[in-house]
Amino acid sequence: MKHYELGKDYIKVFNKKDFNPTHILECGQVFSYRKEEEQYYVFPQDKFAIIKELQDFYLIETATPEFFVDYFDLNRDYNIIKERLAHFEILKKPIEFGYGIRILKQNLFEMLISFIVSANNNIKRIQLILGRLREKLGEKTQNGYAFPSYEKMKTVDQDFYSMIGAGYRASYLFKVLRQVTPQELIDWQNLLTQELRKKLLSLMGVGPKVADCILLFGYGRGDVFPVDTWIHQMYNKYYLPLENREKIRDNLVNEFGELAGFAQQYLFYYQRSGN
Repeated sequence: MKHYELGKDYIKVFNKKDFNPTHILECGQVFSYRKEEEQYYVFPQDKFAIIKELQDFYLIETATPEFFVDYFDLNRDYNIIKERLAHFEILKKPIEFGYGIRILKQNLFEMLISFIVSANNNIKRIQLILGRLREKLGEKTQNGYAFPSYEKMKTVDQDFYSMIGAGYRASYLFKVLRQVTPQELIDWQNLLTQELRKKLLSLMGVGPKVADCILLFGYGRGDVFPVDTWIHQMYNKYYLPLENREKIRDNLVNEFGELAGFAQQYLFYYQRSGN
């Protein structure tokens, strides 16, 4: 039985055990959303959806339901993933806490720009900068502004990125647009994870954590483990203390294998919540 129903301008998601918009949108993987009262507004690229909770299902209202079926990874059985990961003692409580997490399938170019902006930044400020970027360079849509095209972003100088609040990341944004095109990012999809990671690390503003985030949330690679301050703290609490984040990453990828990226999201969300 399908866990969702697709209509002309909606999706009904019935399986609340494996889909929770708060868990999905607030676990650090995406910035193109806002919450107003009890509703979430989601606006990747030039698309738009409103998510509301009803008694028996979540309703996703959108003009492009097929897009959001893919975006929310609705055809994947997350119950199987959670069952496999629950064999690890360290993941039992995080999975109970973040039971509704799903890994989004995001646009590679939007991911690259957004996560360069995210480095050493907080979510409120990231969303503010990306909002200004949309307003200044994005096409006007029925529900706001689309994420700007590569071509449009390339027409402005470094001062523009400073002006919208990107800070020291302004030079990274300006330079990365001259290093790689959206088509090249797509072409890299056929590379093995380690080779693809090296390509991403060669880009301005892309360090190990940002590279792993792009691999996980953009390329859908499960064999990665983004390590930030929260994961670093978690590792030093439950494992042998280690300062080298690359070693922490490698150890956790070895431990969780092809499901490492999913494990990271449960652990990150749980750790950041203060548990």
